This record gives sequence, C-alpha cells and structure tokens, in this order.
Amino acid sequence: MKIAVFAGDGIGPEVTEQAVRVLKELPLPLSLITGDVGGAAYRLHGHPLPDETLVAAREADAVLFGAVGDPSCDTLDRHLRPEQAVLGLRRELGLFANLRPAKMFPGMEDASGLKPEIASAIDLLIVRELNGDVYFGEKGMRTTDAGLREGYDIMSYDEGEVRRIARAGFEAARKRRGKLCSVDKANVLETSQLWRDVVIEVAKDYADVELTHMYVDNAAMQLVRNPGQFDVIVTGNLFGDILSDQASMCVGSIGLLASASLGERRTQHGTFGLYEPIHGSAPDIAGQGIANPLATILSAADLLRHSLGQAAQAERVESAVAATLSDGVLGRDLGGTATTAEIGDAVIARL
Repeated sequence: MKIAVFAGDGIGPEVTEQAVRVLKELPLPLSLITGDVGGAAYRLHGHPLPDETLVAAREADAVLFGAVGDPSCDTLDRHLRPEQAVLGLRRELGLFANLRPAKMFPGMEDASGLKPEIASAIDLLIVRELNGDVYFGEKGMRTTDAGLREGYDIMSYDEGEVRRIARAGFEAARKRRGKLCSVDKANVLETSQLWRDVVIEVAKDYADVELTHMYVDNAAMQLVRNPGQFDVIVTGNLFGDILSDQASMCVGSIGLLASASLGERRTQHGTFGLYEPIHGSAPDIAGQGIANPLATILSAADLLRHSLGQAAQAERVESAVAATLSDGVLGRDLGGTATTAEIGDAVIARL
C-alpha cells in the first residue's frame, strides 16, 4: 500500500510527522514515499509542484498532504506561489470532490464558540466541488476606460461538473442520514441557478434522499444558529471553502477537521485521494512544536478508509483521537498545554 507524503510548509512537517507515526503503528504493509511541495519545493526546485512530486503522487494509492503557504513567496508570480501545489495536484489528479466532516467529539462542547447544547448536535459532512468556480476560472488584472485598475475572476460551472459533484453529495447522504442540503446563491448568480437546476435533475435518481436548498448567506447563519439540522451539504468551491472553515470553529478548532479530496480513479484498494487537514501552514507558530496534529491524524484515518479499504483501522485511529481528547490531552488551540509530539504520543498510546 503506497502512500505519497508531502509535508509542505510551516507546521506541515510537524503535524504530518505525527500522522506518519500513527500510520506506522498499524499492522499494514505500508510503503511511504516523500516529495516536496509549496514554498519548500520552490526553494529547492524552482516550482511549488515539481515534476518528480507529481510522478510520485500518480504512482501512489493515496497522498497525505501537510500544508502549503509561505509569506516569503507572496510576491512571486501567482503560478509559482505555494498554494499552486495543492491546486495543481487537484487538477492534475482529477480530484473534484472534497469531503470535510465536522463532528463534535464528546466532552469537547465547551471548546466550541456555540452554546454546548447547540454544539453537541454537530455531525455534518460538507461536500465541496474542487475543480471549478472562481478558483479555476479566467482571472487577471486590467485597466478600465476610466484608467482604473480592475481585478476580475470569473465564476463558472458546466452542467457536467455540477452533475458529478451532486452525485457525490447524494451518495454521501445515502450512506449517512439521507438528507442533502444544496447551498448556492441562485437568487443572484447565473452559475448558481445552473447549479440548482442540475442538482434537482440529479435528485430524480435518489428518491431515498431528502433534498433541500439554501442560499449561502443563510447557510452561514444556520451553521451558527442550528448546525444540528445538517447532514450533508453539497456546494461549490468558493462557498465550500468558507463554510467548512466556519464549521471547524463550530466544533472548537480548525485543528480538528480533516478532509479527503477524491476523484474517479480506482486503485487496487479503493479510491485514489489526497488527504489533508483543512488548516493552513500557520507560519507564525511553525517550529515551536505546539501545532495540533489531530486534523492530520484524522485525515490519515480517512485515507485508510477511502483509499486503502481499511475501515476497521480507520475506526481504531478515530477512537484513539476521541479518547485522547476525552482524557484532556489538548493542544493550545483547545486551551491545553500538550505539544505536537505529546498529542501524537497520546494517540499512539490509545491505539
């Protein structure tokens, strides 16, 4: 079972190290290969996604990804900035569906910014489209007729792109509680009107799933007001990026949320995917040994489940994480004092 490990920038290497430690504790025939991405790759190879890294990803059953982002690279041309590594991997590997679960761990309700009785009900999955929207649309800078600088980013989806992510959302809902909420802005955006129309068409094939629609501004409000109402949310790239970060703080910390980016490619063991925590590279705390590695460890659990066909081992890891939190081994993001390595030690001890 071959896993490509791309640690990246900032706290990426620190949190990825702990996830790799956990994977190595499992009774599985794993082969781990490493590669450079992001700002670290730019400094070594002159590009955030070197050819050799892409080759390693294509030869693997799955990719475990840390984080990218380096303030020293902010003045580079956009195609050379660290973030292009993950965007490039998603595009080149055909990863169009990003699964971002948000679930309240028992005993962690007080870490949420919400009232405990509201936070305790959180158990949702955000299915975010990855290959379209303003992130990949035409963009640039130009000068208006009045001589003013103007930036532009074009939002667009074709019906095929919407149809395949809609199916991913319906399939996910079918495996959970059978409720799918499609989030858009159809009252303003033509892109969203197409989105809604196609989702309704796809719903005809999923009579067992309850479909609702919600405008993105209302969805943001409802995530705070009553997050327990959501089972699966399916939405576009931009809205999904924002709402999943909001959901992370509803459960207490962005350091607790994993993500899986999947496509249509099948491997010997499951579906090829890229797995990463939803947090960034956090350069302000890099190298201090205080970053919370649990989101990366939970991402590794998703890797086990989706790409390696090891659901039982995934559940072992998730149970060990839950026990670690329940026993009060908390990082600074959750009001505790445990270091990155100490949290990794605690998870391994509970395996």
